[in-house]
Amino acid sequence: MQTVIKGKVWKYGDDINTDVIFPGKYTYTVNDPAEMGEHAMEDLDPDFAANVQQNDVILAGKNFGCGSSREQAAVCLKVKGVGAIIASTFSRIYFRNGVNVGMPLITNRDAYDHFEHGDSIEIDFEKGEIRGEKGTFKFPPFNEFFFGIIDAGGLIPYTRKRIQEENR
Repeated sequence: MQTVIKGKVWKYGDDINTDVIFPGKYTYTVNDPAEMGEHAMEDLDPDFAANVQQNDVILAGKNFGCGSSREQAAVCLKVKGVGAIIASTFSRIYFRNGVNVGMPLITNRDAYDHFEHGDSIEIDFEKGEIRGEKGTFKFPPFNEFFFGIIDAGGLIPYTRKRIQEENR
């Protein structure tokens, strides 16, 4: 995993639910991760899927990922190349799904007030820093375990890899 990423900010508000991250109408009809990505944020920001770039960052207020437990809401953002999601708070289930798919998630209450949609942003996961024109904001640095999950592509691939290593 890259320990430092640079991208632009996609800023959204509070209570962004899984139905607007990945519309519920596709839950049982779209199974391919790449196709899931084409519907990312469709009901909230119709331009997102077509314009998000590798390592862009979603910045949101409180309770990001509330709603249902659908894993597609984490998968669709990961396959579109979102480098990280920063939120004031995450719903518990979304946070777990994000970890399961290897999506870097950062809880930080201060960054939201200092970045605007389209701003440049840099995140140093090793130092625990979010950097932009209006300052540097701290978060707990990622540890070796979480870097391993991200590098493996999620918790299940990480676990399989560890089991294989232990059985050698």
